[in-house]
Amino acid sequence: MDKKTITGISTTRRDFMKSTSLAATSFFIVPRHVLGKGYVAPSDKLNIAGIGVGGKGKSDLASFAKSPNVNIVSLCDVDDRRAADSRTAFPKATYYRDFREMLAKEKNNIDACSISTPDNTHAVATLAAMQLGKHVYTQKPLTHDIYEARMLGQAAKKYKVVTQMGNQGGSGNGVRRMKEIYDSGIIGDVNKVLCWTNRPVWPQAIPTDKVYEVPKELDFDLWLGPAPKVPYNEAYLPWNWRGWWPYGTGALGDMACHIMDPVFRILPIDYPKSVECSVGGTWTFTLREQDHNPDWTPFTTSIHLDYPRQDNKGNIKVSWYDGGILPERPEELNPGEAFGNADGGVLFIGSKGKLMADCYGANPRLLPLKNNEGLNIPETIARVPEENHYLQWVNACIAGHGKGVTSSPFEYAAPFTESILIGNLALRSWMLRDNPTAKRPDDRYTGRKKLYYDAPNMKITNFEPANQYVKREYRPGWSLVV
Repeated sequence: MDKKTITGISTTRRDFMKSTSLAATSFFIVPRHVLGKGYVAPSDKLNIAGIGVGGKGKSDLASFAKSPNVNIVSLCDVDDRRAADSRTAFPKATYYRDFREMLAKEKNNIDACSISTPDNTHAVATLAAMQLGKHVYTQKPLTHDIYEARMLGQAAKKYKVVTQMGNQGGSGNGVRRMKEIYDSGIIGDVNKVLCWTNRPVWPQAIPTDKVYEVPKELDFDLWLGPAPKVPYNEAYLPWNWRGWWPYGTGALGDMACHIMDPVFRILPIDYPKSVECSVGGTWTFTLREQDHNPDWTPFTTSIHLDYPRQDNKGNIKVSWYDGGILPERPEELNPGEAFGNADGGVLFIGSKGKLMADCYGANPRLLPLKNNEGLNIPETIARVPEENHYLQWVNACIAGHGKGVTSSPFEYAAPFTESILIGNLALRSWMLRDNPTAKRPDDRYTGRKKLYYDAPNMKITNFEPANQYVKREYRPGWSLVV
């Protein structure tokens, strides 16, 4: 791995959080008077292009378009069927299938790009836009791979554009209130955090032994992006890709940027020093050979990340649970009281008490719940008006790099995403089979161990096979060069 491209992490999240943290200035949206009053001339508007405009991309564009300061000027999607609604909503926008062609032809008409493709192409599309000086809003997780996250963090410094990852809870009131409660000292020092989700909610372990014809509306080769070329199969899309390692990042990649945001944003942690996991469901020894597919993401996982505290008060262990298993219910929670919400939750376990929130960091509350009665902790952190993650980015883009502020700029989002993807590295290592003819579990579970992470070099130091999941090999025609 090229040393020149991986050094310099000391000025990523650690310094960013020191300078902006959750202090009031971190969350100011650009005031309306800065943008001018009354009529906004078309030349003063932010011209946004969408890369991936169906599904979440469709709703993202609709959210940006609510601003009177936005024009949606160009659309790109590899699937004409998925793009249909956005094309109807923005009939004046130009339309392309290949984002590279769109950027080449429309670069003089575009100020910013919204990227909402499958995880597989987040990094290459985002970097291509940044290299043309375009502001970028990229859906979570920011990247598919650890290496890609590090590269986008470096690109944000180099290209000086306004960036935002699409973890909307980062602009929510909940995480701000959670930090105010934590900073009050009422729960003491946190040394353990539990996180959980209801994902996966998509079909898992779908066989690919049927043969399908590629729909005429779909450019499947472009859909694959940097991933290896394989025959088209309905098992992959339009949204089941989340359950396939070449294209998605599983339950952890889908939801951790929402659920773990309070952990990474509030607590004094950076990169984990170690990770271990357990996996259930996809790796057995009794099914047909075609049911042993290393590209399937697991049905159920538990992941345990060990972070050294930056204040030198020991470590913080962060545990993640998905696929129907949950952490042990806290004793302070009565039987009829909700443990998080339907999508999941997070629980801070401190030396003096416990603090729980729902998915997105919403509805933070002390445990037992009676401790919230008469709670008098003042608001010290400015809120994002209407908790609008989208409008915050729009206004920051209009203000210009260095003048506006976003809640999840890549200086924050890149190391956060990298930290999450270390969990996926552990899962994939757990699933390795060095000896395909083995009959005993002990002969196959070669990755079931605690893995030690050397963050400056993005390297697992005690299990070399795991490092293949730090940086994947792109197929010819695709690259990521900052």
